[in-house]
Amino acid sequence: MRTTSPIRLKRTEDADSPERLLPSTRYVGSKRKLVGWIWDHIGILPFETYLDAFGGTGSLAYYAKIRMKEVTHNDLLKFNYYSGLALIENSHDFLTAQEIDSIVRRHTGVTYRDFIERNFRGLYFTHAENRWLDVALTNIRFLPDRYKRALALHALFQACVMKRPYNLFHRANLYMRFADVNRSFGNLTSWNSNFTDLFRRFAEEANRHVFSNGKNNRALNMDVMDIPGEYDLVYIDSPYMSPKSGGIDYRDYYHFLEGMSKYDDWQSMIDYNSRRKTLKSHYSIWLDRPKIETAFDYLFDKFRNSTIVVSYRSGGIPNSIALKRLLHRYKSKVILHKRHYRYALAKTSGWELLFIAT
Repeated sequence: MRTTSPIRLKRTEDADSPERLLPSTRYVGSKRKLVGWIWDHIGILPFETYLDAFGGTGSLAYYAKIRMKEVTHNDLLKFNYYSGLALIENSHDFLTAQEIDSIVRRHTGVTYRDFIERNFRGLYFTHAENRWLDVALTNIRFLPDRYKRALALHALFQACVMKRPYNLFHRANLYMRFADVNRSFGNLTSWNSNFTDLFRRFAEEANRHVFSNGKNNRALNMDVMDIPGEYDLVYIDSPYMSPKSGGIDYRDYYHFLEGMSKYDDWQSMIDYNSRRKTLKSHYSIWLDRPKIETAFDYLFDKFRNSTIVVSYRSGGIPNSIALKRLLHRYKSKVILHKRHYRYALAKTSGWELLFIAT
């Protein structure tokens, strides 16, 4: 196996094609394809410190790091936090070829758990793949520091998502990989790819995206309402609340990744009455339709001293008029930009909205 080494990206160039500078992701709701459009509007604003309050896998936060901002990436989900730790906060640690190799194979003298193998049979991955995941998660513990462990977990999460139909864990649909039917969607080759090969691929990719911009960048794993500090610009991309189906529950969509991120505690987190072995439910105001407007109001008040930028989808709750009204409670100037956009898994296209409140 070749030795991995970081690619020296041009940090202040390629403004017309930022997507190719970003780590790949298949995360629902990712702004990766919209980063250029968003930055066209916020990059001209005067700010040095940047908070991504609902960071996800960190596409926009990573681009802000490229553009030499001091970035704080926050996400309540632990697996997203590890991506932020690996690629936003981390500025100098890489996985060596030897470390990558050590993660993907069994070692004598090591006791390996069989938690995934026992509990997730026939749900998301094959029996052999479940066993491989137990091995990899155990081996990752032996890496010497938290940034290396975060890089390895990030690569493992990306490999898992790539092997899943729809890139989600919202259905126990392993059967789709083996059904003898004509397929009009998905990538059977990716679904059936070897976990070892995928992990190596994403670990090498993560290595190439580690760099220092000379700033004190951070990754947080907090409820957005509890984030400390003040920031020149706060970017908010909260879960979408649909009038028909309610809020998007990312914790449910990616419960398997969240469980892997807390491997030692996963057993106590599972709702064993769920056929999909999802996690026990946690209340979120962002999934509470009667209180969603209150949540935005509190958040805008919390960051009233910052420039507030909100990514939003047309047709959501609250609607764009109500959202603009809420912003005007705390900011004197609110500008709305719109772009026609086709969302992943959506049957129809809609409008991506960008509110900039100063």
